[in-house]
Amino acid sequence: MRLGVLDVGSNTVHLLVVDAHPGARPLPAHSHKADLRLAELLDAEGAIGPLGMERLVATVAGAVQAAEDKGCEDVLAFATSAVREATDADRVLARVKEETGVVLTVLSGVEEARLTFLAARRWFGWSAGKLLLLDIGGGSLEIGYGMDEEPDAVASLPLGAGRLTAGWLQGDPPDPTAVRELRRHIRTGIARTVGDFARLGPPDHVVGTSKTFKQLARITGAARSAEGLYVQRVLNREALREWVPKLSSMSAEERGSLPGVAEGRAGQLLAGALVAEAAMDLFGVEELEICPWALREGVILRRLDHLPTGEDAVT
Repeated sequence: MRLGVLDVGSNTVHLLVVDAHPGARPLPAHSHKADLRLAELLDAEGAIGPLGMERLVATVAGAVQAAEDKGCEDVLAFATSAVREATDADRVLARVKEETGVVLTVLSGVEEARLTFLAARRWFGWSAGKLLLLDIGGGSLEIGYGMDEEPDAVASLPLGAGRLTAGWLQGDPPDPTAVRELRRHIRTGIARTVGDFARLGPPDHVVGTSKTFKQLARITGAARSAEGLYVQRVLNREALREWVPKLSSMSAEERGSLPGVAEGRAGQLLAGALVAEAAMDLFGVEELEICPWALREGVILRRLDHLPTGEDAVT
């Protein structure tokens, strides 16, 4: 069957179309993406507001049309932290449903972490042992840990790259004092959760998902995306530590010229690097591996798990 997954995130609205059936790897067939940056559109009261709402409705409508054009049987639509935390979330959801017919399921941070962990577990398999997952989004940082497909511990922290950039790093390049204050804020937030995971013992494998981790791995020497999904890509903490001061002295335009860095994400890269460095340092991670699958794939896999298989499919 052909499924569409519509992810209304803090940075982008992304439709992923896949061909999938139970027991098989979902095969990407089409990707439709718009950089909406909802997290940056929130007003002083934390509302998405009329302008953001108009843009979101138009973007979702375009994604629905793309899904129809590609022959999707169903579209699994969800929203994450930007909509979840908006003070006018109910109005936004109602407006999207009224004008596009799409019912957005708002995922909690814990649900995000669990579904992303599922995707990473399926990608790396049981041989990865105890898995520690780190996922830096636009609005939040998700952490998951466990032996099985369901993590034993999860956390969702308001430390997304887009959120932190909008709230802390106004200059271009940002003021060094602001960078130091943000660094302290990030490390304090992550440190509060470390004990909940440390009591479970050290992980056997650490993975990072999200565009932020992929970009950081690329600028520190990982293979280009053109070399394929199955090339191992890692992010080394020491290499990242060397890059943080460089990124802090660069303008967004200069960061956008770095290998693998998308122009639309260049402004957020420093905040993302500070979060990644802090998480790796505080969790004692020297190196992590980049996982190509993340939240969208987790949503697909969970849906496939609940479809009938074999004889059940025809009875």
